[in-house]
Amino acid sequence: MDLAERLRGASRRTKDDALAVLEGRSRRRGPTRLLPFLGPAFIAAIAYIDPGNFATNLLGGSAYGYALLWVVAAASLTAAVMQYLAAKLGLASGRNLAELCREYYRPTTVLTMWVALEIVAAATDVAEFVGASVAWHLLLPVSLPVGAGLTALAVVVVLALERHGFRPLEAVMASVIGLVALAYLAEVPLGGPRWGEVAQGLFLPTLPHGALYLAAGIVGATVMPHVIFLHSALTQDRLPVRDARTRRRILRFEALDIGVAMAIATLTNLAMLIMAAATFHRDGFVDVVGLAQAFRTLVPLLGVGAALLYALALLASGVASSTVGTVAGQIIMQGFLGRRVPLWLRRGLTMIPAFLVIASGVSPTAALVFTQVIISFGLPLALLPLARFTSDRSLMGPLRNRRVTIAAAYGLAWAIAGLNAVLILQTVGVKA
Repeated sequence: MDLAERLRGASRRTKDDALAVLEGRSRRRGPTRLLPFLGPAFIAAIAYIDPGNFATNLLGGSAYGYALLWVVAAASLTAAVMQYLAAKLGLASGRNLAELCREYYRPTTVLTMWVALEIVAAATDVAEFVGASVAWHLLLPVSLPVGAGLTALAVVVVLALERHGFRPLEAVMASVIGLVALAYLAEVPLGGPRWGEVAQGLFLPTLPHGALYLAAGIVGATVMPHVIFLHSALTQDRLPVRDARTRRRILRFEALDIGVAMAIATLTNLAMLIMAAATFHRDGFVDVVGLAQAFRTLVPLLGVGAALLYALALLASGVASSTVGTVAGQIIMQGFLGRRVPLWLRRGLTMIPAFLVIASGVSPTAALVFTQVIISFGLPLALLPLARFTSDRSLMGPLRNRRVTIAAAYGLAWAIAGLNAVLILQTVGVKA
C-alpha cells in the first residue's frame, strides 16, 4: 500500500471514535465530539498559506495598500466552497476527482488534463521550494540552492511520519497552520494598520490599474487545484459509510472541519496583506517589497523578533505545503493514469523544475507570483469537473448539489476562467 492509499484511510482508533460519535455511544461532549473528524481540511488548508500566498499578499499590500483585501476574501470563500464539494464528492461516490475524470472523460481529454495539471503541480512545487529556500537563506544563512536541498530533506522527514499513522501527519499540518497564523496575527498590531482603510478594502471592491495580474496570482495562491483533488481522496475511504443518513452526518462534521481550517487560513491571508500594507505602504507606494527585502526591512521597523517570526512561518509553510503537494501530485497522477507511482519518483520529478528555477538566479518573489498565475489558469480543470460530478445524481445520490449550489459552483468556476481570459487579453495588448 502506497502513501496516497494510506492517507485515505483513518486509523482504527479514529474510526472507532468517529463511529461512537455517530452512533451516540461516545463519551465526548461539546466541541470534543468533532475531534475524530478533524484533519483532512487542515492538510488541504496548508496550501492556502504556502509561500505563494506570502508573495502575492506581500506584493499586494506593498504595492496597492489595502485595496486587494476583497480579492483575498473572495478567493478564500471560493476555496471553502470547493473544498466542501471535494469532501462531499469523495464521501458520496467513494472515488476521488482524478479517478472520476478518467472514468467519465475521453482518453484524449484525460491525457490533456493530466499534462496541464502536471504543469500546475510543477509550478506549485517551484513556489514551495523557492519560499522555503529563501527562509533557510534568511535564518542560517545559506545559499538558495543549499536551502532547496535542506527543504527536500525536511520534506522527506515529514513524509516519513505517515509510517506512524494518519493522525501524526494531520497534527503536524495543523501545528504549522497554527504557527503561521499566530505569527501573522501577532505581528499585525505592530504595524499599526488603518482599520478604516482595512474595512474599505475588504467590503468595497476595487481593482487598481495594473493589479489584475496580482489579483490572478492571489486567486491561484488561495484556491489551489491540486488540493481539491487531494481533499476528494482524503474523504473517499476515511470512515466506514453504511447508509445515506450516516453520510449526511459525516458531511456535517466535514463541513465543520473545513470551516475551522478555512477560517484560520483566511484570517492568516488577510493578516499577511494587512501587515504588508501597514508596514510597507503607509506613506504611499514607494517600492514593491520582496520576500528577503521584507525580512531585512522588518528588523528596523518592527524588531528582530517580528522578522524571525516571519522567516520561521515562511519556512514552515514551505516545507509543509511541499509535503502536501507531493501527496496531491501522487493522487492526481495515479487517478488520471490508473497506475501506481513510487513516491520517490514523484518527489524527484517535481523537484527538478524547482531546482532549475532557483539555480537560474531569477528573483524569488517574481518567480513565486508567476507560478501562482500559472496555477490560476489551471483552476478550471479542477473546478468545472468538480461542479459537474457533484451535481450528478447517479454519483452523489441524496448528497447531490442543490440548484443554488450548482449555480454557485459553475458561477465561481467560470468567473475564474473569465478572469484568466481578461488577463490574457491584456497581456497581448487587447483592452478588456
